[in-house]
Amino acid sequence: MTIDGTGFPAPPALVEHARRFHAEGGTPATPRVAATVLLLRPAGTDFEVYVIRRVAAMTFGGVYAFPGGGVDPSDSEAHLDWAGPDPAAWAGRLGVTPDAAQAVVCAAAREVFEEAGVLLAGPDPDAVVGDVSGDDWEAARQDLEARRRGFAGLLAERQLTLRSDLLLPWSRWITPEFEPRRFDTYFFVALLPWGQRTRDVSGEADHTMWVRPADALARARVGELTMLPPTLVTLSEVAAAAGGGLAAVARASADRDAATPVTPRLHVAEDGTPHFTLA
Repeated sequence: MTIDGTGFPAPPALVEHARRFHAEGGTPATPRVAATVLLLRPAGTDFEVYVIRRVAAMTFGGVYAFPGGGVDPSDSEAHLDWAGPDPAAWAGRLGVTPDAAQAVVCAAAREVFEEAGVLLAGPDPDAVVGDVSGDDWEAARQDLEARRRGFAGLLAERQLTLRSDLLLPWSRWITPEFEPRRFDTYFFVALLPWGQRTRDVSGEADHTMWVRPADALARARVGELTMLPPTLVTLSEVAAAAGGGLAAVARASADRDAATPVTPRLHVAEDGTPHFTLA
């Protein structure tokens, strides 16, 4: 599948799905708010991104994506030490209320810990915790994943501050209206903290890897990796900054619009060729 900044070809199955939905006067499902994080790390003069392949039994099974998931009710109710832009500032970047912004940022940090074993928190606003791969941390991660404890409680118990400044907003995607399961997903980028390492810990993934964005795109083009359009477009955008390294990605994030959602829409050209446009 070839994707650029304007759209991508429409697979026949999706076209038929969309046509049936509109013919039957279907009612769009309410999107679930979610957050996903592109973890980046240096790789020589370039950089790599961490991707996971969802297990076949899950929604989007067999597809490579970034660590992430839905916002949990506890994410908006949490009272925790916070470093970086406050929820009001995040609200401006994400186009939502401060409470909703806190929930999205907390979900991003929580999910990247649950699914990749990386914790974006530190003992003070200027530090980041080191290795969190020990048995005690793994037990805490499992409790968090099973919802036996909340993210705020975990940080408070360890006397840690959420480093919201380590999350850089990138974009926002909403699933097309004809899909039965829809998500309103905020994409962030984050540099892998020094001293930490990703771990294949999520029960939702059957394969994980670090890969250069350009290499991931090349492998997707030949069918070696299966990725959804939001993942492919985001990789393309991040890869465009590869010449300037990780600092260029961080600079690019400052000018990104993470509030206006991108929603693929089906368009049929004059010759009858279906195409999804990005609006």
